Amino acid sequence: TLLPFLLCKDTKLSLKIHKCVSKSVTVIFCFSFLSTVFICSFMVAAPIFGYLGDRFNRKVILSCGIFFWSIVTLLSSFISKEYFWLFVLSRGLVGIGESSYSSISPTIIGDLFTSNTRTMMLSVFYLAIPLGSGLGYILGSSAKEAAGDWHWALRVSPILGITAGFLILLFVPDPKRGSADQLGGRIRSRTSWLCDMKALAKNRSYVFSSLASAAVSFATGAFGIWIPGYLFRARVVQKTAEACTKEICSSTDSMVFGAITCVTGLLGVVIGALTTRLCRQKTERADPLVCAVSMLGSAIFICLIFVVAKKSIIGAYVCIFIGETLLFLNWAITADILMFVVIPTRRATAVAFQSFTSHLLGDAGSPYLIGLISDALQQKYTTSALWRFLSLGYALMLCPFIIVLGGMFFLATALYFLDDKDKAEAQ
Repeated sequence: TLLPFLLCKDTKLSLKIHKCVSKSVTVIFCFSFLSTVFICSFMVAAPIFGYLGDRFNRKVILSCGIFFWSIVTLLSSFISKEYFWLFVLSRGLVGIGESSYSSISPTIIGDLFTSNTRTMMLSVFYLAIPLGSGLGYILGSSAKEAAGDWHWALRVSPILGITAGFLILLFVPDPKRGSADQLGGRIRSRTSWLCDMKALAKNRSYVFSSLASAAVSFATGAFGIWIPGYLFRARVVQKTAEACTKEICSSTDSMVFGAITCVTGLLGVVIGALTTRLCRQKTERADPLVCAVSMLGSAIFICLIFVVAKKSIIGAYVCIFIGETLLFLNWAITADILMFVVIPTRRATAVAFQSFTSHLLGDAGSPYLIGLISDALQQKYTTSALWRFLSLGYALMLCPFIIVLGGMFFLATALYFLDDKDKAEAQ
């Protein structure tokens, strides 16, 4: 996560960029550009791997994707600063490799387990997102400090990736599609890709839950980029920090926010799985209803961030902690909803297009949109520290409204969930 900043600090961009913008803006531009390249390549590749995952050996595709992105990451550590465009290309290739893993892995879990057990196993799988992010900060920073060179942060992780790829090839089974649902012998012949897409477009539970997932992605993408800066501006307003005019500002807010995100991700996934398991004893619509309630509750605490941040940074962190925990409650549950309403021979395609939609409507554009709104509001009083803080806060207020919209999509999912589940079982 920190590597784009380190790389951009060491990169000679064109003279035109240096003449038009300050060095700090160049670093932010570089970071955003690398992230955009990664997300775009991930989005484009996901439907392709979804198609392959529904028709060929998933274990081989999965492990090859891991080998591919690990090798590309290792090779990118030897790219000199004169070939920045080559590093950008490598980020795109890493996105392609990672899309193979993200599109196929949940479908293997879906064919190994069912009911409450599947929910728990998907929860364990999705724990890797916050846990991996936290370990990435630690491992990358430790490797850089130990070697005195940030390139080594790119040389350690490929070893772990290649090891994981071999472990998958050796020990992970590739179960027959639908075997956990006891449908293996009754699934009809595989349909065409066009037929699969038409069926998914008509599946209302899948469409609404995918739109809700995009709302989560929108908020988390914007928060990851802008919340640390917002909290730093709050410190400046409170006069507990000096306004930063250097190329790279020193602030603990990024690391604290990263740590909170890791912890809340872990808590959210675990609490979501346990809550859903309990609620299923009361209603069969428990999955989408738990997601809807958690998102609506999250919106309340995220709104409170922008109310209390001006007076109390600690209070803002408390609101972030509760809001993110509630927001991350639905990570594993959303994947479980998909497993219930989509037949096994279409699940890889469904996961891939849900990921595509989440990025396209979510974090691919939300950081830029928030920055655009903030800059437009800030133009009136550009020299005012208070207005710089308020303008970013007003822009970020778009996130809780999007989260509420996501909660409404989950409520719509609850309306059609049982019908779509019955149709999938009948088919």
